[in-house]
Amino acid sequence: MLDSQPPSLWAPSPAPAKARNMCTDCGLSRSKLAGQCGTACQFIKPDYSALEQQVHGRRRDPERPDEAFFGPFRAMYKAALRAPAPGAQWTGLTTRLAQKLLETGQVDAILGIGPHPEDSWRPQPVIITDPAEVKHLRGMRMGYAPLLSLLEPAAARGLTRLAVIGIPCQVYALRSIEEQLGLDALYVIGTPCSDNTTTENFHEFLSRLSETPEQITYLEFRADYHVELRFEDGTQRDIPFLKLPLSDLPPDFFPMTCRTCVDYTNTLADITVGYMGGEGAQWIIARNQRGEDLLASLGDEVRLETPGSSGKRAGSVKGFAQNTVRAAGGLPLRKMPDWARGIVAWLMPRIGPKGLEFARARVEMKAVETVLHLRRAHPKRMRYMIPDHVWSLAAPYDLHPETGETGKD
Repeated sequence: MLDSQPPSLWAPSPAPAKARNMCTDCGLSRSKLAGQCGTACQFIKPDYSALEQQVHGRRRDPERPDEAFFGPFRAMYKAALRAPAPGAQWTGLTTRLAQKLLETGQVDAILGIGPHPEDSWRPQPVIITDPAEVKHLRGMRMGYAPLLSLLEPAAARGLTRLAVIGIPCQVYALRSIEEQLGLDALYVIGTPCSDNTTTENFHEFLSRLSETPEQITYLEFRADYHVELRFEDGTQRDIPFLKLPLSDLPPDFFPMTCRTCVDYTNTLADITVGYMGGEGAQWIIARNQRGEDLLASLGDEVRLETPGSSGKRAGSVKGFAQNTVRAAGGLPLRKMPDWARGIVAWLMPRIGPKGLEFARARVEMKAVETVLHLRRAHPKRMRYMIPDHVWSLAAPYDLHPETGETGKD
């Protein structure tokens, strides 16, 4: 039984999810606030400008061009823990930040995602009150996780100072209801996200990567254009992006929500920890005073450097846009000949965008993907779902709003 977890690592069974269209099951529909999904959901009528003002005290500054890509921030770093945490996806920065809050007594509990006891790849929302148990949050999960369903059980236990580790759709909903929660403290540690799928689909993907998928313990998309696999016997395998069997996946492998996500970098978190701009290390975006203070609390535990940036993203984004047009139109994607894949896979890490330019490319790709897929599948949603800054990101690739596609019409 999931409810039999020790008090320091508690996984209360959530209420059933409400039937929702374009839903990633953030957990809000499983709570007493389910009636607010219409205003709290990122995929209905998001208002990033208002929530960025609420959370960070200001909107994106047009005088700081990178805020158009990454949202409001005070500082960005390439970072790594000097002593990497065992079992971490990278060095363990995300969980160490949360653990520090528990150790110093700034929060009563962490709400995060751990592994399901029956499937380590399946996400399970948990409440953690013991710093030693934070290790259970390390590593990647794939699937929908009703994180916000933990808010009511936490409140029932008198836990009013919380740290939440979440992906963008979870964080957007959390910020939308934050003022109603009556919390004494809330720290939000965000991780970037764009492409989720069901745990079952993910297992199918793993089976296409290895003859022994059950032995895969680790998978990571790296900024050097490779996917890294690790196995139970300690071996490792790197697969170039171009050699992944993505064109063989079913059309609905990635849900429409993830193909139309406009918040890859988790702009409403206090601090975002990812990989895109890290050039092989982690990438930290400290967005407000809480985020800066949280990072500073680690002191010499973390090594910080100025992130680099090189290469040009335009060609990569244009190629992605062309493939997405074909996919959005129901046409088969062109497969690169096998003889050419090896050549291009060798070239991409050497001449492709790196560091912050790689991160800008991925954000622009998400903007392009959002416009094209909504235009095909849900054109009436475009005027509500696409913020102005996303149109600006798509504009260099000849994607501009047509009549009826913005709220200004």
